[in-house]
Amino acid sequence: MKAKASSPNAAKRPPRPRAAQTHEIRIIGGLWKRTKLKVADKPGLRPTPDRVRETVFNWLGQDLSGLRCLDAFAGTGALGFEAASRGAQDVQLVEYDGVLVDQLKKTQSQLQASAVHVVRGDGVSAIRQAAPASLDVIFIDPPFDAPLFEPALGACARALAPEGWVYLEAPTAYTDELLTAVGLAVHRHLKAGAVHAHLLKRSAA
Repeated sequence: MKAKASSPNAAKRPPRPRAAQTHEIRIIGGLWKRTKLKVADKPGLRPTPDRVRETVFNWLGQDLSGLRCLDAFAGTGALGFEAASRGAQDVQLVEYDGVLVDQLKKTQSQLQASAVHVVRGDGVSAIRQAAPASLDVIFIDPPFDAPLFEPALGACARALAPEGWVYLEAPTAYTDELLTAVGLAVHRHLKAGAVHAHLLKRSAA
């Protein structure tokens, strides 16, 4: 069979610009259970997978009523909105990227999430500026290739309430030996694919 001749103009057509893609994540539990949230397609943006998020909130307890939370590198806001859905009293979402901040604000408005406050800024600075012992849960999930893990963890112990928790999502496992210097200790750990999920608490020392 003779091959179909290509159009003489085919080679002259400019490539179509790639439109920004979006996908969705869903809130797993609480007031907004099964609600889908739009996620922008941006390099390095890595929403916490549903299975990992479900495990994390099993660790924290299904009911977060009255807790004060800081999602220091909010990104999609999946962790912070999940906390608010489960009754957290105050959830601060801190994000540096302006496009993501706009999307977080749209989601906050869509959900009418009065407990959620979206702030454009630096996550490490937000932890450092928190009042001593003022936070019950701090979520740390920065871009894996960014040098933010150590400074963020180093600021947590001061900001954390005595019985508070730090959720850390990282490309490698953190041990008590690594965390002793910053006053934290591992309570739970899970590896899911390339992700290491940790629940940390203040060390006894």
